[in-house]
Amino acid sequence: MSKTIVITGAGSGLGKHLAQRFAADGEAVVLLGRTLAKLEAVADGLGDRAMAVACDVGSAESVRAAFARIAEPHPRIDVLINNAMLTEIGTLASRTTRQIQDVINTNLAGAMFCIHAALPMMDRGAHIISVSSESLETPFPRHVAYQATKAGIERMSYFLQKELEPRGVRVTVVRAGEMVEKDGWGFPPDFTLPPDIAEFFQASKAAGIDLETRPKSDYASCTGIFRAIIDQPADVQVTTVHFIARAPD
Repeated sequence: MSKTIVITGAGSGLGKHLAQRFAADGEAVVLLGRTLAKLEAVADGLGDRAMAVACDVGSAESVRAAFARIAEPHPRIDVLINNAMLTEIGTLASRTTRQIQDVINTNLAGAMFCIHAALPMMDRGAHIISVSSESLETPFPRHVAYQATKAGIERMSYFLQKELEPRGVRVTVVRAGEMVEKDGWGFPPDFTLPPDIAEFFQASKAAGIDLETRPKSDYASCTGIFRAIIDQPADVQVTTVHFIARAPD
């Protein structure tokens, strides 16, 4: 029996590739994101089993409206994947309060808003998966707000799993390594990084992290991890999966 899988941040990157993977597997996929045109462009390539719904996960009102829209054709949600994320690269001191709040709203509050809206539509056997980041262990500089929200995602998921265990709803964190689009293994020779990104690259290199040469995984290569998590037998609880990139052979 096919599943209904809701994916946030599905207009690009990992979210888009997850939608493509699950639609190809025969699942019904609901793509959430801020820009409806981007979502529809992805959904149009997936056929009738895909549904695009505009949603700013950082707004509780937008999330409520989106899940009410989802409930019309899909009253039951089998899997929620909290993938939407925002990062503000720069020192905490250099960020505005609005930038800091936007990161918190999207990465942490947004995941909680979506879980809160999805739970009334979830029965025993449903699954909540939230994407975290390798930056909790790899000391990327100028990522404090982002790292803090991803730490919050992991602790929230830990306690949520205990809260939802009596209901039979599973909760998993996927701590992901760096991912790029296929063949995105560097920059063209004439490409100029924006100043804040260039400073981030320099600061990372000074910290021993060479962002230009370190391995990166193709988004599509990582979708099988999520497939495997969802397909675990009912008597298995996968709490945390941590994957990192490796250079291809």
